[in-house]
Amino acid sequence: MPFPHAPRARTGPRRRSLLAVAPAALFAAGCSAAAEDSGPTAGSRPPAGERARARAARDSRELAERYDAVIAAHAGLAQRLGPLREDAVRHAKAFESFETSAGAASPSPESPAPTGAGPSASSPVPVPVPVPAKEKDALAGLAAAEREIADRRLEALLDAPAELARLLASVAAAGAAHVFLLTEG
Repeated sequence: MPFPHAPRARTGPRRRSLLAVAPAALFAAGCSAAAEDSGPTAGSRPPAGERARARAARDSRELAERYDAVIAAHAGLAQRLGPLREDAVRHAKAFESFETSAGAASPSPESPAPTGAGPSASSPVPVPVPVPAKEKDALAGLAAAEREIADRRLEALLDAPAELARLLASVAAAGAAHVFLLTEG
């Protein structure tokens, strides 16, 4: 005899959709790997890969700044958001230390993000992140940012070199899990 399901209103991603993201991302990374292994004749790959890597590093740094702003505005969320913020910092370090197939070295992993020590045309002055007054709204804003960045990384998989595509897929899956953690509870 089947048990009736108690309907309940849920927002955010479902567990199935989160579990579906990882295999889809890995599949896309595998497709990218096959295309990348064809040889060095693909002249546009290194610049596109470098752009994707730089964008992913910048997104992770900005996401860590958003977490910092929410934690500063809502100290009660610090314990819940601390590990997610640390993941964003680790992701930024991973992308910054990643070397593209063009052989361009990136900033060292010891420096988590540029601190504004010197002006640079490529690094704009950080704009303060507005934080909603309600904790629930602040969490929803973080979840939306995580979702948008994870989606952007999944799109970048198609043009990324094989190793970068694997990293993008892994970090996108982590972002989808962060969305789940931010929307549940």
